[in-house]
Amino acid sequence: MNNKPVVGYTTGVYDLFHIGHLNILKRARQMCDYLIVGVSTDELVMREKHKKPVIPYSDRVAIVESIRYVDKVVPQIDKNKLEAYRKYRFNKMFVGSDWKGTEAWNTFEEQFKPLGVEIIYLPHTDGISTSILTKNLMYNNGEDNG
Repeated sequence: MNNKPVVGYTTGVYDLFHIGHLNILKRARQMCDYLIVGVSTDELVMREKHKKPVIPYSDRVAIVESIRYVDKVVPQIDKNKLEAYRKYRFNKMFVGSDWKGTEAWNTFEEQFKPLGVEIIYLPHTDGISTSILTKNLMYNNGEDNG
């Protein structure tokens, strides 16, 4: 019988933290004993998404660290999941279902299968994203709502 704790790993920007982020972290933690969360650095977001996060990295880390489902927060400086595995030795990697079937995640599945790491696609919370929130903020900026 194996009583070894199941270590989970997930990553994100966690900019303008919203219910979709919370749902992913809660669902991930329900499927492991210890959850490690990689928070993307500002530099990674600029390089990958060509935009600066609204909330600075250190504040995003503080927010994610305060979530009771999260056991450890680490910086995500690149998207090299194998290097993250070498550092943190997780058994399960969690990602939103909106990534299922993408070229990148199909590759990760192939890379992690021989290592015994299960990739779990968690349901995406429809109707909410940082992009939607940002657009709504821009749309509502300056409007008289009262």
